[in-house]
Amino acid sequence: MQKGVDYIGVGIGAVIINKDNKLFLSKRGAQSRNEHGLWEFPGGGLKFGDSFEDTIKREIKEEFGMEIKIVDTLEPFNHLISLEKQHWVALCFVCKHISGNPSILEPDKCEQVGWFTYQVAKKLKLTLTAQHRMKQLSVEYPNLCTK
Repeated sequence: MQKGVDYIGVGIGAVIINKDNKLFLSKRGAQSRNEHGLWEFPGGGLKFGDSFEDTIKREIKEEFGMEIKIVDTLEPFNHLISLEKQHWVALCFVCKHISGNPSILEPDKCEQVGWFTYQVAKKLKLTLTAQHRMKQLSVEYPNLCTK
């Protein structure tokens, strides 16, 4: 049984902001579950028994070697990927980057990473969820979006 395909999966993402008010995004690799080659706010699938908070902190540490601090939450998103016949409930935390220079620790799932201003990030080819998160940021964090 596959999450998101055989049953609705729960994904948890992180909008990570550094001290320069730049956003951390990763480009999905060939072995990622869906939306290959598109930029995303990274995260991972919820595992049985894990808390939302522990999940996102673990995923960011395992995949990029960074420590983050959760400072806010964004409204959940019904992530329906019709072309790939997948359905996810996407939760998201707004986080501060605490430490660690991002490295790609799972190269099969991630092709590239970077820190971007909101203005540059919105021009990237984004996943459906990342597009939604950018709209949420423009409403909830307007100061972040003008820089």
